[in-house]
Amino acid sequence: MTSPERPAVSTLWAALMCRCPRCGEGRLYDGLVSIAPHCRACGLDLRAHDAGDGPIVFVVFLLGAVVAALAVTVEFTFSPPLWVHAVLWTPVVLIGAIALLRPFKAGFIALQYRHRALGGPG
Repeated sequence: MTSPERPAVSTLWAALMCRCPRCGEGRLYDGLVSIAPHCRACGLDLRAHDAGDGPIVFVVFLLGAVVAALAVTVEFTFSPPLWVHAVLWTPVVLIGAIALLRPFKAGFIALQYRHRALGGPG
């Protein structure tokens, strides 16, 4: 078991790899986006860590801006019918939201831990 005084790993590393904010080794998620009850590597209790709605707000704004810019570019370049836009952008939005939500949520939890918002290091 790791000492509680051990400094947190890099927030960027914990976010991108979806790992424990204390040891950087244990998996943060138990499912698609459900947080594991504890870190299997260091035993950190992860039940209190909740990112709330913050990550999804950032994902929606970021993904919305990118998809809107791409949709406008496709529209002015190729002028496809509306059904092409629906078929093209629906999977992009769904897959993009799922792909971005995990690291954003992990980043929020790593920031909570680093800044002692929920009993972080030292």
